[in-house]
Amino acid sequence: MLTLPTSISLPLYIQICELLEREIAAGHFRAGDRLPPESQLAKNLGVAVGTLRKSLAELETRGRLVRRQGSGTYVASNNEAQLSAKSIYEFFRLELMRGGGLPTAVITDFQKVSMPQYFEGVSYRVRRLRSLNSIPIAVEEIYFNANHQSNLKVEDIGEALYWFYKENLGFWITSVEDRIGIAPVPSWSPSVFTPAIGSLCPYIERVSKSNKNIIEEYSMTWFDAKHARYINRIK
Repeated sequence: MLTLPTSISLPLYIQICELLEREIAAGHFRAGDRLPPESQLAKNLGVAVGTLRKSLAELETRGRLVRRQGSGTYVASNNEAQLSAKSIYEFFRLELMRGGGLPTAVITDFQKVSMPQYFEGVSYRVRRLRSLNSIPIAVEEIYFNANHQSNLKVEDIGEALYWFYKENLGFWITSVEDRIGIAPVPSWSPSVFTPAIGSLCPYIERVSKSNKNIIEEYSMTWFDAKHARYINRIK
């Protein structure tokens, strides 16, 4: 059931963390459920048991899992859950139609541009193809402030931008505003994104603020409704 895409820049144990976190959020593992034995789960994911254990320990630290001596590892119940850390993909709202799926991204264009509506001076523009479990599901155009670091190159940018912001630029995203609509697929969309250029598809316009309550990112996302859906769970 669980598969990992290849060529991802995030550490492998973090990939597994994020995949399992999204599987839990999608309800494939429910509160109180016992996870499969470590040997079986590691086999399903194609990783070493030691790597899996590191991932499970991270999820336990986050408050997602509870280990019970002699019994196994369980998804934390509502009473047990004490979330002390958040998922890298906390604000990533797209899921496979079955739910969940690990996000990955391939950058197709990276350059400096002017975006005066949101940022003074210049900003970086990133165009990417998004996949879930290696299935292309979206194209994105993302702008973020160049004031934090003015000489970035495309090879400096991590696969997970929110992780990159926190680890390299010194801020993290704490709130987003999404505006959902329909828009034509942009002319730069790669051919592996199956909705044709110019055809209408679901569209997300997002403004993201940091821990300093400053707008740090503006993005536009076009996604394939045949393979993915927008989900916003309110708890």
